Amino acid sequence: METTEKTARRTVARVEDRIHLGGDSQVDDRNVAITPMNSMLADPFLLLSEDLFSATGFEWHPHRGLETVTLVLDGVLEHGDNLGNAGALTSGDIQWMTAGRGIIHRELAFRNERTHTLQLWVNLPGELKMVGTRYQDLRVADRPVIERDGARIDLISGAVDRTSGPALNYWPISATLITLEPNRSFEHLLPGRDRAFFYVLSGEVTVAGQPVRAGQIAWSDPVPEAAVSRITLASGDGDGESVVMAYSGQPIGQPVAMGGPFVMNTKAEITQAFNDFRSGKFGDMPRQARLKYL
Repeated sequence: METTEKTARRTVARVEDRIHLGGDSQVDDRNVAITPMNSMLADPFLLLSEDLFSATGFEWHPHRGLETVTLVLDGVLEHGDNLGNAGALTSGDIQWMTAGRGIIHRELAFRNERTHTLQLWVNLPGELKMVGTRYQDLRVADRPVIERDGARIDLISGAVDRTSGPALNYWPISATLITLEPNRSFEHLLPGRDRAFFYVLSGEVTVAGQPVRAGQIAWSDPVPEAAVSRITLASGDGDGESVVMAYSGQPIGQPVAMGGPFVMNTKAEITQAFNDFRSGKFGDMPRQARLKYL
């Protein structure tokens, strides 16, 4: 994003620690950085889950009414859906899936080897919850990268310096992975209407002067009086780089009803989603074989 307009200076509303949940029947280990406990504070974001899995993973399951954005941190993620899509994503790759009116898919560790992912759930407004389903594989090698003095901006969605990220959005989202060398700072521009979060993947940074270390998430609330806003990210004097996941989106401001894999506006719509899935309206349960080769 580039502008000659007067910009507002953003602040940090709160800094939160990720929550360690441990393993369960699907994953070997899990941390959650965004929970749906108070969705209005995170609107339009619903969940940010860091998962490590191997022989189990996420077998065939449905979704409706949201988008999932999955970043592969390490390993190889095998995926498939009931539309016939199938493939594998490797370290750094991102998949942006629009569940819309309904999809059945799976996410597994390729060859049951260890896979490490970070998955974000993005809400959709009521009028867009039943849009058509869509998969977008945003390969790391194909995404634009902007180099600044001591900063590297991996552009996923939205625009930076008149360059647009490859993701297609139903609800506009700005998304980048920002890498800072030690003792560097970066002025990040965002729409003033957006709520933003900054999740530190490695290292330690200050976000608008607030220290944020790996495993913590900093939130910045909208500044609706400004079309454009800016926030300063700065790294410390350590030996390694700091990597920050920076996302923003305009709050939707609608009621949120969550039921398992479905996100709608009312409990009645959740009940309808379960009924539609059980009656086959999402399509047949896939019978795809597992991938043997990349």
